[in-house]
Amino acid sequence: MRTIPPELVERYEAQGWWTRDTLGDVIARGLAAAPDTPFRVHSAVRPWEGTFADVERLARRLAAGLRARGVGPGDVVALQLPNWVEAAAVFWASSFLGAVVVPIVHFYGRKEVGYILDTAKPKVFVTAERFGRMEHHPDLTAQVPIVGVVDQDFDDLLADEPMAGVLPTDPGAPVLIAFTSGTTRDPKGVVHSHQTLGYETRQLAALLPPDRGPQLTAAPVGHFIGMVNAFLIPVLDRMPINLADVWDPAKVLSLIENEGLTLGGGATYFVTSLVDHPDFDVARHLPGLRYAGLGGSSVPAAVTTRLDQLGVIVFRSYGSTEHPSVTGSLYSDQVDKRLHTDGRPMPGVELRLAEDGEILTRGPDLCLGYLDPQLTAQAFDEDGWYHTGDVGVLDEDGYLTIVDRKADFIIRGGENISALEVEELLLGMDGVAEVAVVAAPDARLGEHAAALLRLVPGAPAPTLDDVRAHLAKVGLARQKWPEELHVLDDFPRTPSGKIQKVVLRKNIAAGRIGE
Repeated sequence: MRTIPPELVERYEAQGWWTRDTLGDVIARGLAAAPDTPFRVHSAVRPWEGTFADVERLARRLAAGLRARGVGPGDVVALQLPNWVEAAAVFWASSFLGAVVVPIVHFYGRKEVGYILDTAKPKVFVTAERFGRMEHHPDLTAQVPIVGVVDQDFDDLLADEPMAGVLPTDPGAPVLIAFTSGTTRDPKGVVHSHQTLGYETRQLAALLPPDRGPQLTAAPVGHFIGMVNAFLIPVLDRMPINLADVWDPAKVLSLIENEGLTLGGGATYFVTSLVDHPDFDVARHLPGLRYAGLGGSSVPAAVTTRLDQLGVIVFRSYGSTEHPSVTGSLYSDQVDKRLHTDGRPMPGVELRLAEDGEILTRGPDLCLGYLDPQLTAQAFDEDGWYHTGDVGVLDEDGYLTIVDRKADFIIRGGENISALEVEELLLGMDGVAEVAVVAAPDARLGEHAAALLRLVPGAPAPTLDDVRAHLAKVGLARQKWPEELHVLDDFPRTPSGKIQKVVLRKNIAAGRIGE
């Protein structure tokens, strides 16, 4: 792990940002304070309905069963489950035990799962036999001492009587390893402590409107932020938990209308896929979309402006798995700041820009580092700054706007082209729902820009000439115009909904675009 400068530790503790509470302490207090709070799983294959108390008893029976098998503080517990009640039970049980949780996105395949298990070396692995693209591969878990499969032998792990209390653990010790999405290379294991994750939970909860209503979590709980939103923030705020195990816009719109659920936001895709759906009706569905906290990927101004015109209160934030909440705007901030910037640094967070515009950050929710020491040495300096790889600008009021990823610059004949700039302009075309602009190989220039579009249902596909005419009309320099155009039904995405540009670049280079 990285070395955290002593003066930062002292400051975080003095300010109360880092406390002596473990994650198990936080969860246990929250559950005890609101035992009758509803917990529901909206699923076609595994629906469930109960209360916090019901799930806590299941979690404590699992904790007792695992403790009897020698699992305790510091041991690693991995889980690959859809958004089911068992996922909450495993996470809460692990927290009570002081164990280190490794959430694995349920649609990760054999390669990713095998790498994660080999790297994290869990003592326990809980999964399901099959769900959608997910399939349990017993040979991958041959070296894992304790394996539980839902609907097979998961119940065998449960003790008859629940475990009481929380096992004592160092709050500065690791509590979660989140593996970031890997495409051209293996996933990176990001390590968070009780203190960094506890502070992130409190900080993220403080951004949310108090009248947001009961929220639906459909983002995978096997993803870091999905797990925080599903199993930590509602416990902290004594709010109902509602899970959906697939992202189906028609089903989500039905839950909004008939169950009174709300959607809090996330990556822009989760919101735009609802308002672009044929079933969407402003009068019937806007109450469930009163607020949209957008982040996790680039947030185009064209999208925030459109949502604002519909009557949605949009507020943006910026962060990553390594540093989850760097900046954020409040739902009560003035409109231009909410729609067009990524907010101001969060309490305790320090931010500065390098000479090339790269964003450097540090703060109480910054991770401990990576499982790979080489990656840790590359990303963190001796003063505790995390080098994000993102490029940004600060306005006169201290609000940050992400300009691009350093990796997203297209170098055409020696000239840098900002993919984000071109994407923003293409989103202004009629019928365009989502855009990605990436580098494509060019025998003469080295690289040129390729535009990939997802259209609003029923919209006619534009031609490359249509795209160029639009960009000429809005005044974009000709050398920045895309020289390639592809229309896709959808994009390859990370578990949090981000477009996987590295996959697009790879497929274009290999002539496999659209696969």
